[in-house]
Amino acid sequence: MSNQAVEIKILGRTLKVNCPTGQEAALIAAAEDFDQRLQNLSERTKVSNPEQLLMFAGLNVCSELHSERREKDNKADDLSNRISQLAETLDKALQNQPKR
Repeated sequence: MSNQAVEIKILGRTLKVNCPTGQEAALIAAAEDFDQRLQNLSERTKVSNPEQLLMFAGLNVCSELHSERREKDNKADDLSNRISQLAETLDKALQNQPKR
């Protein structure tokens, strides 16, 4: 897969980042989201040091990611349990069917 250089802007700095062809729009959207998070964090915390902002934003994103993963895993477990219950119900219903 080939890569293409894409310009993004984070904390007022323009960066060129290699990106797989066809993923440019997703990268730009992610960069815009990240930059907005950094700006919001700076306003909320009054932190202006770029390194601190990046560290805190990274921790916040990781925390959100872990929460989403836990939620997904819980939903997957719930779905698996429900499928097992339905399979048991079907097995019982089939066992109670009259022989043909």
